[in-house]
Amino acid sequence: MTTEDTTGGLLGKVAGKAKEAAGSLTGQNDLAREGRLQQAQSDAEVQAKQDATEARQREQEAEVEQKKTDNEIERERLRAEVAEADREKQIERDRARAEQQAAEQAAREKQAAATSERAGEQAAAQQAGQAGVEHAREAAEADRLEAEAARAAKTADTIDPEER
Repeated sequence: MTTEDTTGGLLGKVAGKAKEAAGSLTGQNDLAREGRLQQAQSDAEVQAKQDATEARQREQEAEVEQKKTDNEIERERLRAEVAEADREKQIERDRARAEQQAAEQAAREKQAAATSERAGEQAAAQQAGQAGVEHAREAAEADRLEAEAARAAKTADTIDPEER
């Protein structure tokens, strides 16, 4: 029995088949057995390489899936941030709109109060003017009545001078 280093892979398989065939033809069972072992070892190496390749591929696929998941999580986080920023902007717009409406309402109320005050002042002035006119009219009427009374007294004195 000889111990030699065997080549693996496809070349090792071919060498193993050759050894097996040579051993079978020559009746050297050890050589035939060594050829079969070399073929099995080559098959195992090929399978191991294939398994390693598949494992690397599954690992890479898992990494890709993890990256996809991480990206989706990040995308959702960013969406949430954007939505929150949009909500804050809307709240700020609503607050500004409410303040503007309150300021406009206050301005309208102030204008209405000023208009009402002017109307009251005009009404008071008009009433004062009417009262002044009425007072003047009454004073003129009083003067007229006094003059008439004086004329009547004069006429009465003329008619009956002693009664006075």
